[in-house]
This record gives sequence, structure tokens and C-alpha cells, in this order.
Amino acid sequence: MYARKSLSIALFTSISLMIFTGCASPKTTDNSSKVSIITASDIPEISISTQELPIKKRVVALANGSAEIISAMGFTSILVGRDIASTMPALSSVAIVTSGHQVIPEKIISLNPDVVLIDASTGPSSAVTSLKSSAQTLVQIPEAWTLTDIAKKVTSVGEAIGAPKSAAALNVALSKAIVDANIGRVPAPKIAFLYLRGTSSIFLMGGPGSGADSLISAIGAVDVGAQTLPHPFNSLTSEALVKANPDVILVMTKGMESVGGLKGLLALPGVAQTSAGINQRVIAVDDSLLLSFGPRTPGLVGALAKALLKEMK
Repeated sequence: MYARKSLSIALFTSISLMIFTGCASPKTTDNSSKVSIITASDIPEISISTQELPIKKRVVALANGSAEIISAMGFTSILVGRDIASTMPALSSVAIVTSGHQVIPEKIISLNPDVVLIDASTGPSSAVTSLKSSAQTLVQIPEAWTLTDIAKKVTSVGEAIGAPKSAAALNVALSKAIVDANIGRVPAPKIAFLYLRGTSSIFLMGGPGSGADSLISAIGAVDVGAQTLPHPFNSLTSEALVKANPDVILVMTKGMESVGGLKGLLALPGVAQTSAGINQRVIAVDDSLLLSFGPRTPGLVGALAKALLKEMK
């Protein structure tokens, strides 16, 4: 997990949870029509058909993206609980067992699951301890922060629910979709990923290992933060941003809303002095989608490629 490289464990955990679950933020009222916005409804869902039957029949999926992976395998019916960040329409009837960023042990225990899937960001730790104390079967799923990590996560989920053949088939489908999604490229434009939570005074610039760097590379662009900064997440300074001089800025939708929309984004230190700021080239992606690294990621790669072509015209 990339926390070891930069932020304190406490701060990184907070950021990870906000990335995966989003946070309340004021709606912007300024005209952000120039921004390329990618919503969850824009992304096609990948699913497979299989004759395999999973061994587990009652699953609570808390690990990031694990509920969506199970649904993509065709096994939505075995899900009895999910995290709030799993937002595929097929999961709408599955109970959410978290309150904001917090896992609620009592809700999970009451569902009598066969297995609970967690990852390194599942918390708080006291909730995980309570689940262990109540004799729940917990399986830790590896986190994914790059496109190549997705296969490991899918394989682990498949093993945890007793459906390894389905996991293998989904991995084949996802790999093909990622290749097919990259429909067009602009010659190496520079992109900066900004992680923003204005209501919490968190202003960070992505670097190597942020997760966004893998997506940016996949569409033939250059993550300037990954090239110039030492950590996955770095304090945003005008000096660093101006020096990096991105052509395009990538943000999460709620992050942009939290600073007041496009107008507020352009007012952040250094933004207006960059090529991206001068030309108002911004791509905003749904918070639950950008770093999900699961069944919706191939569609996201294609959507990012299209948005980049649009912004660079």
C-alpha cells in the first residue's frame, strides 16, 4: 500500500476512505461546462456468464471493488452486504453496511455472512477487531492501484467465494476490454492529478503510485506528478504545479465541487499559471469510479481517452 511511501498511516487511511466513498461537499454554482465530466452512468459494465456455482452463499463485500467484481461474475445474488463505494446499478438492492467511512459490525453480524471480504483500507480497526471477535470469517483482498493489479484482486475475490474459474474468465474479459478501450491517443500530453477536499482543507497532487498514474499512462499521456514528485500524494504547491505545467488537470467530481467548481479550481495556487489553467482543460471523474480498479475500469480507460482527445483539440 502506497501509504508507506509518504503520508502517515492515519492521514493516508483517511484519504483512502474518502477516495473510495466520497464525501459531502457543496455543489458548485459556476459554469463548468468546459469541464469534461465522466459519470458512473457513462461507463459500460462488463459481466460474464458462467456455469460455475460459488461455494459461499452469503457474502459481505467491504474490500474496494469486490462487490462489483462479484456482480460482474454473475453472482449478485450471493451478496448480502456491500461498502458504500460499490455503486453499480445491479447492486442497488444489496444492503450498505457502512455509515459514511465507518464499517458497522452489528449490521454485518446480523446478516449472518459466510465470509466478509476486507482490504487494507477497511476500517476503523476497532470494527475489524469486533468482527474477528464475533467469529466472522474475514478474507483480506489485495488492493489494486494499477491496471495490472486488477487481475490479482479479481483472482483473490474468486478464491474467497469459491469461484476460481469465473474469476479467470472475468480476467480474460477485462484484459481484452482494456486493450479495446484505448481507441485514440494524443501524443503524450501532460496530466496532473489533483486530489482535493476543500471542506477538509486537503489539497494534494498525485505522484508515483497514486493509482491515477496507471490510468494516465494507459491512455498514452504523461503523469507529470509521477515524473516530478517523490510520493504518491504530495502537498499541492504553486511552485510544483507551475514547474510541472500540465496540459490537462484530472480531478474527482466531488473534489472539484468542494473547491467551488471550475472557478474555484482555477483559483488554487499555481493552477491559473499552467497550460491546463490557461486553456481551462479539466477532466472530472466520478469519485467512486476513478480508482476503483475493477469491472468498470476498462470503460473508464476508454472514456478518459475520449475526454483527453476532446480537451486537446
